[in-house]
Amino acid sequence: MNQIMLMLGTRKGVFLAFSDESRQQWRLEGPHFKGAEIHYVTAVPETHAKGGGVTLYAAGASAWWGPGIQMSRDLGATWEEGEPVRFHEDRGLTVERIWILKAAGDRLLAGVDPGALFIGAGGGDWQEVRALTDHPTRDSWGPGAGGMMVHSICCDPANADRFYVGISAAGTFLTEDGGVSWAPKNSGVLADFLPDKYPAVGQCVHHMEMHPEEPNTLYQQNHCGIYRSDDGGNHWIDISEGLPSRFGFPLAVDPNDGDTIYVVPEESSENRATCDGAFRVYRSRDRGNQWTALTQGLPQTDAWVNVLRHGLCTDTFADTGIYCGTQGGQVLIGRDRGDYWETLFNWLPPVYSVQAMKY
Repeated sequence: MNQIMLMLGTRKGVFLAFSDESRQQWRLEGPHFKGAEIHYVTAVPETHAKGGGVTLYAAGASAWWGPGIQMSRDLGATWEEGEPVRFHEDRGLTVERIWILKAAGDRLLAGVDPGALFIGAGGGDWQEVRALTDHPTRDSWGPGAGGMMVHSICCDPANADRFYVGISAAGTFLTEDGGVSWAPKNSGVLADFLPDKYPAVGQCVHHMEMHPEEPNTLYQQNHCGIYRSDDGGNHWIDISEGLPSRFGFPLAVDPNDGDTIYVVPEESSENRATCDGAFRVYRSRDRGNQWTALTQGLPQTDAWVNVLRHGLCTDTFADTGIYCGTQGGQVLIGRDRGDYWETLFNWLPPVYSVQAMKY
């Protein structure tokens, strides 16, 4: 396992980039599904496949056919269409977009707009998790600027029935029984756009991740700050101090050191671009207590960059690489845990998601 593949979801299809452990030379393939908006691409291990292997899943939308999932079992050489993610016809609801796909044990979870979750297996047999869609607090949820969406899913690696979802704009919810019941987990998280600034639900999570070794430690970039929870979401601590802004979208965690996290602050909800025209990725090595601006190799003037919620990720090599995709179509790598940055690709379509897989 000394090869790497980057999976890029863009406004105009899927791009796949390949390299070896040095990550110096890259081969770009694509676009697959030309003209389709691809919101998320990920790789899921095939636990029952002979000799192992992975399946790539691309969640996208066609202007003609609506949202759908495409699958590849040969690293993108060929693709097949998965079963559609749909509400039952008697629900009176329509899946507008599929925002994220995550594995939980041998199941696949799909987060969608309008603020719902589906569970399936092998890219099919999708079942709505009605306990979330019909949660008693639903009347207090509201759509963010991008719509009402389940866009973040954090799964406990030791318990496939325990996972969190982040919803814009409803907040964080936890299930410990595979989706049968859900508890809001938003204590301490600000919602400055509501009359009640610290409500039980209604917060606008932008991105949420779990510590790789401590499943009770969670991080989130929120509309109103950056937060950490050390007790499974029961209480959240504001860790925004030291950053130029409380607003932003992406957040990534170092898989080799879950105390190290990365964010890209933006000026505000009114100006969704990097602060002061300087492209800076911020890193904390101590769970958000202190922050360092990473600037080497990044433009520090006239760089009004927007990085979307799934536009930042890490790889699993010992010298962790950080990857960032922008709405301007740039894909960058931060070497040596982000100390130095280089542009890998330019002039791609706007990048919606970046995921890395070592194989």
